[in-house]
This record gives sequence, C-alpha cells and structure tokens, in this order.
Amino acid sequence: MRAVLEIGGSHVTAALVDTGRARVLRRAHRTLNPRGTAEQVLGTVVRCATQIDAPAGAVWGVAVPGPFDYDKGVARFEGVGKFDDLYGIDVGSVLLDGVWPRPSRTVFLNDAHAFALGEWSAGAARGHRRCVGITLGTGVGSAFLVDGDVRRDGPGVPPLGRVDLLKAEGRPLEDVVSRRALLARYGDRDAEVADIAARARAGEARAAHVLDEALTALGRALAPHLRDFAATALVVGGGLARSWDLVEPPLRGALGDTPVTLRVGALGEGAGLVGAGVYTNLG
Repeated sequence: MRAVLEIGGSHVTAALVDTGRARVLRRAHRTLNPRGTAEQVLGTVVRCATQIDAPAGAVWGVAVPGPFDYDKGVARFEGVGKFDDLYGIDVGSVLLDGVWPRPSRTVFLNDAHAFALGEWSAGAARGHRRCVGITLGTGVGSAFLVDGDVRRDGPGVPPLGRVDLLKAEGRPLEDVVSRRALLARYGDRDAEVADIAARARAGEARAAHVLDEALTALGRALAPHLRDFAATALVVGGGLARSWDLVEPPLRGALGDTPVTLRVGALGEGAGLVGAGVYTNLG
C-alpha cells in the first residue's frame, strides 16, 4: 500500500494505492485555486493528504506538473498562469512538516510520467517494454518509458523527453495542440474544449475541422520519434482523451504506418495515482 498525492491545476487528490492490484483503496479530493497564495494552496494540499490517514512513516509519491525541481521538491512555477506564489518553496519540507501522520520522505515526479507509469504497470501499456504516454489537456505532457524507466534522452526521445518542445507546422507543438490553441482556432470565447468536441460529434464541420487539424499535426510530429524510439504502444490520456471517438481517427491516420499500438488510457483518473505509487516502488 502506497500513499500518493496528485496535484493538478485546479485540484489535489490524495490516495492510498495498492500498486499490485492497481486499486485505489482510499481517496480524498479537494479543489485548488491555482492563483491563491502559497499558504492557501499548500494548506489545501496538506489538509487533503491528512484526510486519508496514511500510515506513519509512509513514503509519499507526489505527482505534480512542471516547471518543478523534482529531485529537490522545489516549485519553479513562473509565468505559467498557475501556482506562481509557490516559486522557490520547498514543497517536500512543507509536506513532511504538515501531513499527519508524519511521512518519512516524499518523492516527486511529473504528472505525465505518473500517468504513463500507471498505464504501463496495470493499464493500456501493460506488457509493452517500450511505450510512450501523452496527456492532452491544458498543455501536452509526455513520458518515454523503457521497462518503467523514464528516458530523457536517446534515439527518438525529444529534448528532456518533452514532446511539448517539438515543432508542428513550424510552431511549438503547444501552439497547435493545447486547450489554448484549440480555443483560439475555434474562435468562440464562450466555448470550452468539451463544447468543441460535443459540436463536432453533433456534426458541426468547423468544430470537427479544428480537432482533426490539431490531432493530425500531433500525429505527424510524434511519428518519427515513436519509430526511432521503437515504441510498441502509444497511450493517450488527459481531458481531451475523454473524446476518444474524435481523437483516435485523425491521430491514427497521421501516424500512418508507424508500428505502434494506439490506445486510450485504461485506468481513467486512477492512472496518475497508481503511477505515483509505482514510482515509490521503483525508487
């Protein structure tokens, strides 16, 4: 049984996870204000973690988006529109001092890495030695795994293992495939990505075109990296993956003859929690 935290842009989830069976045994969830003060944000995280009554001396796996110094447990959010007040704070020390029963230590990992590790250990990428996980939401997260080890360099791996640093149509990938990019291209200030998906499903040509264009660009950008990395599975998660019926066809088409199995994440919202638990085992 592992104690884990998953911190997102608008929420925090604490859980006790049975990594062997990929089961979330106990869970607590709280909303976060990403523009709140450090005291407000971290206070909410600590209260959420304390709710699950983890064993004393537990090693906590903490999945959190970047920019973040994962080795030191220090927040580096700056100019990204969320958690700016946490910049430079040793989040690991805050958790060690605030969570009760007191943990023995904390280990941090990127939230997209946690997703991929969860799916590799017990989900859609299970049985694949070399796999890639991507998350499509506010931005584009990624992880390149070999036997559960996150790779940040080597054949096919983009700089730092981050597909958001790739170019698509001559522009940064997140200028083409991200919440911001999709909304800008759709051009309706009152719409959200879920609205675009619903309208595409209902037959609106403009909405369908916006999604097809973005996902085709994503597939074309990923294809050579998947081939060079020799990945046998590409697993997709994040908010946009909930519209898999709209995501899969253009993405699969753009991947062409790339010899990779394309799947949507199988563990749902539990993937990052399971992955954070797996990470504490690997460490």
